[in-house]
Amino acid sequence: MPTAKTPPIVRQLEVGSMRNFAYLIGDREGGTGAVIDPAAEYDRIAAEAARHRLELAYVINTHSHHDHIGGNGYFRKAGAKLVAHAQAPTKPDVPVAHRDQLPLGSLSLQVVYTPGHTADGICVVADGYVFTGDTLFIGECGRVDLPGADVAAMYHSLLTVLYGLPDELVVMPGHNYGPLPQRTLGEEKRDNYTLKRRTLQEFTTFMGAP
Repeated sequence: MPTAKTPPIVRQLEVGSMRNFAYLIGDREGGTGAVIDPAAEYDRIAAEAARHRLELAYVINTHSHHDHIGGNGYFRKAGAKLVAHAQAPTKPDVPVAHRDQLPLGSLSLQVVYTPGHTADGICVVADGYVFTGDTLFIGECGRVDLPGADVAAMYHSLLTVLYGLPDELVVMPGHNYGPLPQRTLGEEKRDNYTLKRRTLQEFTTFMGAP
């Protein structure tokens, strides 16, 4: 008989004062893990990793805004390597680009380059989940009116790159801004008004509206 697959560890933690989500992902109990977007409450994130006996190999940033990278130093001092897009100003130990694969024990994390909110924005696909940072929220998307943002890049990231991913992926956003903390990408394609099919000009006008 085939051996049952060991389920991965995936934990969504709301941390800090800006309703950020930080994530733990590991290949198994007592296995290899990573922290995604360690925004705040680093001791709490570390305690959750310890509870699952995870050895943290990486700290991964979906982008370099200050409210997502606060724990970089904390986890790097503990031995984790910083993973971020090659354009990130944080000088990652492991710079990544679109479609790169990052081994995590028995798991493989796929990098998806999604600029728009920032020039260094990435999403991470892993074992049925997509960690979307501030590119895509539940029912919303990230802002494009901040320094370094690019509305045309966001249009491509949302309506070509993310829209092209499988519907069954569970969206794990960077903030708890929606009606639910997570739901499938297929549900986002159906219900998220920012993913409605538009031309670039229509999208630009839409994103600039109050």
